[in-house]
Amino acid sequence: QVQLVESGGGSVQAGGSLRLSCVASGFTNSRNCMGWFRQAPGKEREGVAITYTGARTRYYADSVKGRFTISQENAKNTVYLQMSSLKPEDTAMYYCAVRSGYCGFPWGSADKYNYWGQGTQVTVSS
Repeated sequence: QVQLVESGGGSVQAGGSLRLSCVASGFTNSRNCMGWFRQAPGKEREGVAITYTGARTRYYADSVKGRFTISQENAKNTVYLQMSSLKPEDTAMYYCAVRSGYCGFPWGSADKYNYWGQGTQVTVSS
C-alpha cells in the first residue's frame, strides 16, 4: 500500500524558514518523480518543487526559486523542502506528490501525479 506522510508545517513570520519532510512507503519502483505542491484557499493546486529520485533532476516554480530547496535521501525514501525567506503569499496547504517514473512536462500539472499525501499547513504572517 502506497503511503506518503508529510511533516514539518507550521506558522512562522515573514522571512523565517521551515523544512517539510515527506516519507514514502509501499513503492515497488524507487525511481519516481516526487515533490511538493501547494494550494491556498480559493486557488488551484500548483507545483512548487519536484525531483526525479533516479537522477536528482530538480524543477522549481519561479515564485520559489532561490528561496526553496528540494532534496532527497533515497535510503530513507524521503524528500525534503527547505523553505527560506518565507513570504505571506507562501501560505498554503503543502502536499507531497509522486508521479511514477520520470518527471514529464509540464511538471507542475497536478493531474499527472498518482499519489498524494494528506497535506501539511504552512502559514506565514507579515
